Amino acid sequence: MQTDPHILKLAGIGHTFITDAGVASRSLSDIDLTIKRGSFVSLVGPSGCGKSTLLRIMAGLLKPAHGTIERNFDKPAMVFQNFGLLPWLTVIENVGFGLEMSGMKKSAARQIAHEKLHEVGLLEHAYKYPRELSGGQRQRVSIARALAVSPDILFMDEPFSSLDPFTAAVLKKDLLIIWEKYKMTVVMVSHIIEDAILMSDEVVVMAAHPGTIIGHHHIHTLRPRDDRSPEFFELFDAIEKSIKG
Repeated sequence: MQTDPHILKLAGIGHTFITDAGVASRSLSDIDLTIKRGSFVSLVGPSGCGKSTLLRIMAGLLKPAHGTIERNFDKPAMVFQNFGLLPWLTVIENVGFGLEMSGMKKSAARQIAHEKLHEVGLLEHAYKYPRELSGGQRQRVSIARALAVSPDILFMDEPFSSLDPFTAAVLKKDLLIIWEKYKMTVVMVSHIIEDAILMSDEVVVMAAHPGTIIGHHHIHTLRPRDDRSPEFFELFDAIEKSIKG
């Protein structure tokens, strides 16, 4: 059991990729970031600022060129923009897949998958295939799969961007309920400032060329938050100004 109040610490993180022309290009530079255990943090910024690259580095899916990372978590999970489901497996098989790969018996994995599908409201679709589901339902399956491993930190890469506004709004509310229930840390990449403000404890603003952090906005108002309040508009304007600047 981890006891450090900070679940993730990044210092001097930099990343470089090679373009199609064979030229080295810096995508991230001098990233310093500390994330408190149990918090909900969003990364926002213009396209190409390296938000998703930074998220993958945090999760250990990508190795940085420079800097140090202190990961004080045991069970990370990831939710992708494109759902990341295996099309040849049923819904319940997708949810239990990670558990079985970790060595859990199939019967035990199925029981946990059953519970998580019930939690996200998809139990009646357990034996369908991903192609038979709507986009919102597929993302719920992806969230159920992440919850199945009992994560202490959940990384989410623009989880609502491929959904229609109504479906996304419902899923955001459900996600906050799940986060508050499990007290896990959530780090979410988003290009929608409103979502970041409504959902997060902290909004981290990034700039591009190369990607770097230019601002932190801590939000202390209780949820659910009013997106028509003066406080909301003030914070939105401050974040938008940072991004445009």
